[in-house]
Amino acid sequence: QVQLVESGGGLVQAGGSLRLSCADSGRTFSGYAMGWFRQAPGKEREFVAAISGGGIKYYAGFVEGRFTISRDNTKNAVYLQMNNLKPEDTAVYSCAAPSVRDLAPFFRGISGMDYWGKGTLVTVSS
Repeated sequence: QVQLVESGGGLVQAGGSLRLSCADSGRTFSGYAMGWFRQAPGKEREFVAAISGGGIKYYAGFVEGRFTISRDNTKNAVYLQMNNLKPEDTAVYSCAAPSVRDLAPFFRGISGMDYWGKGTLVTVSS
């Protein structure tokens, strides 16, 4: 059974940094594409960043160079380094993954994902 488990959320002041982690358990192959979505209070879930099995990265426009996604295939893990955080970044951040190596499912958004984590809350105070 595939499980995606996030960690690293918390409370940070505007301008600060956080590093989110997502561990993918239950799959023996470590090269699937993985990514992050977020859902702010009262808003729809939106795409943040994704990384293919080969390390190609894809970001939402609002990231503006502040976030960096990376992966460690030896640990079946993906990370999201978030710098210069803004209050509008406050949201529940969820790890998500399709069952392929490439980024194409992320272009379809939420409907392209096969697996989801439960999410981790990031709160940015002004």
